Amino acid sequence: MSWDERQRRMLAELGIPPWLVPAGPPAAAGAGAEDGGEHLPPDAPDPVPVAASAVADRADPVAAVPRGAPAAAAGAGAPVAAPGRPAAVAPAPLDAAPGPRPGRGGLAALDWPALRAEVAACTACGLCQGRTQTVFGVGHPQAHWMIVGEAPGEQEDRQGEPFVGRSGQLLDSLLQSIGLTRAEAPPQRQVYIANTLKCRPPGNRNPTPEELLQCEPFLVRQIALVQPRLILAMGRFAVQALLRSSEPIGRLRGRVHRYQGVPLVVTYHPAYLLRNPLDKARAWDDLCLAAETAAASDAAAPAN
Repeated sequence: MSWDERQRRMLAELGIPPWLVPAGPPAAAGAGAEDGGEHLPPDAPDPVPVAASAVADRADPVAAVPRGAPAAAAGAGAPVAAPGRPAAVAPAPLDAAPGPRPGRGGLAALDWPALRAEVAACTACGLCQGRTQTVFGVGHPQAHWMIVGEAPGEQEDRQGEPFVGRSGQLLDSLLQSIGLTRAEAPPQRQVYIANTLKCRPPGNRNPTPEELLQCEPFLVRQIALVQPRLILAMGRFAVQALLRSSEPIGRLRGRVHRYQGVPLVVTYHPAYLLRNPLDKARAWDDLCLAAETAAASDAAAPAN
C-alpha cells in the first residue's frame, strides 16, 4: 500500500475530512496555547513548571531542524528555521522545584529486570500509596521508535500498561497507519512505550513537579536502555520533562527537537485528541514528520 493510500485510509478511520488536513509543513508558532495532554483540560491555567534539575545531564541543547532535512543535521548551536517559518527558539530554563533531587545514581547500571523491580518497589513520593500497580512500559527493548506519554490513568493503573482504553486504541491506529505496532515485531516496527510518571495521580489530576522529578531518573534510564532513533513525546508533561520547556505544544510541534542527540517530535496526547477531534489532522501531520525523521535517522545509522 502506498503512502498516499495509507494516509487516505488513516484519515477516514480517524474521521478527518480531507479539507481539514493542512497543506504543506505543519504550523509551529502561533497555533494557539493547546495543552495537548491527557490530564490538563485545554482551558485550565498553566501548571507549576517542571523542575530544571537535569539540564546538565543533557549533552546537547534543544535544536530544531527544518522538515525534510536529515536528522543528523540538528546539533548544538542556533536553531534552524524551517522554510516559511521563523527560527525555533530554544526553551528557557524553568524554575527549580523545592526539595533535593532524588539520589538515583545507581540506576545507570541497572538492566531491564532490575530497573522494572526498582520501579515496582518505589516509594519516593506519595503516589505509591494510592496505586494499584506501577506502569513500567511495554514494547521492544531496542525499538527504533520510543513513545513517551504523561501519567497513567485509571485503566493503566489497573492493567499495568501505558496507553490502554480509548486512548490506546487511537494510538494503535496512528501507529498502524505508518506501519508500526506495539505487538511483537522487529525493532524497526515494534515501538517502546513509557510514561513520564509511573504511578497514577489520584483522580487523574495533574502531576506535581516533585512527582515528575522523582520519576524522571526511571525514564532517563529507559531511554538509555532502548537507545531509540526517534522519540515521540505525547502531551504537555512529557514535552516539559524531555525538552525543559514551558511552551505550549502548539508552539513546539511542527519541527524536530533533540534529546541527548536523539531526534524528538512533539505531538498531542491521544486523550486530548479524543476531546478535540479537529486536532487529529495536526497530530497526523506530526506523525508524518516523525516518520520522515525516523527514515532519515535509519538511513544515517551504521549497518549492523
